[in-house]
Amino acid sequence: MSLGSLHQTVLLQEAVESLGIKPSGTYVDGTFGRGGHSRAILARLGPAGRLLALDRDPQAVEVARAIDDRRLLVAHRWFGDLAEALAQFGIDKVDGVLLDVGVSSPQIDDGARGFSFRFDAPLDMRMDTTRGETAASFLAEAGIRDITEVIRNYGEERFAFQIAKKIVATRSERPIATTGELAALVREAVRTREPGQDPATRTFQALRIHVNQELEQLALALPQAMNVLAPGGRLVVISFHSLEDRIVKRFMRSHALADTLPKHLPLRSVDLPSPPLRLVGKVVKPSAEEIAANPRARSAVMRVAERLAEAA
Repeated sequence: MSLGSLHQTVLLQEAVESLGIKPSGTYVDGTFGRGGHSRAILARLGPAGRLLALDRDPQAVEVARAIDDRRLLVAHRWFGDLAEALAQFGIDKVDGVLLDVGVSSPQIDDGARGFSFRFDAPLDMRMDTTRGETAASFLAEAGIRDITEVIRNYGEERFAFQIAKKIVATRSERPIATTGELAALVREAVRTREPGQDPATRTFQALRIHVNQELEQLALALPQAMNVLAPGGRLVVISFHSLEDRIVKRFMRSHALADTLPKHLPLRSVDLPSPPLRLVGKVVKPSAEEIAANPRARSAVMRVAERLAEAA
């Protein structure tokens, strides 16, 4: 599939508006993808503005580096390496960080990447194809307990043990090397089907999340983003799964509330420690029009927080 394959950026205007772009500001797009958000940010930046775009996917990085704009800095890094990426370019503070987490449409639609059971392809699933364990390698070596936990925890699959048992039994006879092979054995193990959903959906989701350490990377990135924000800087996060959104929600809320103190202490509100963040607006979801134009947007949830000035 071509590097410029069609990709519909989710919550494009809403995310960029929430960043509150300053023409001379410095911003981070932690998930460049095919550059929808990055291009919109660049369009609002002045000559002195800067944008650092990160992506773990070599194909996405190639697209980013093809953009002829001196204001754009590009790094082939996971967003869990945010602080290191900024240090690489000598950046101390930024005015906004955008994270659009999860898998991208080009990754799903490129059958050779192994993310989707719609194509029969090598069972890879890595967003960064230059390193890490493939889904096939994990299934070939992991024990039944580990496979069960991954499928249950990340796929919320109630037949996780039956699927893991089937995988282990099958691999004793032959390797499970392709998406088609995995999907077929999952369908054999899952007897009760959810209306409108392939029985393999939850298992593929779980393996993708595990192989790419998606939740771990998000948990690493959030505190780094908060710490590099200048006062007034915005953290904007778009997630597509309840497990991701739960991490974002808990992080933002926990850092937007002052430390809990016992009641009846003789303290004024000005004496209480100031939280580093404040929540901005309500949760944002795609409009009905956007979902109709791009059904993959239907589960998107956007949360925004702003960095407060440090207490004197």
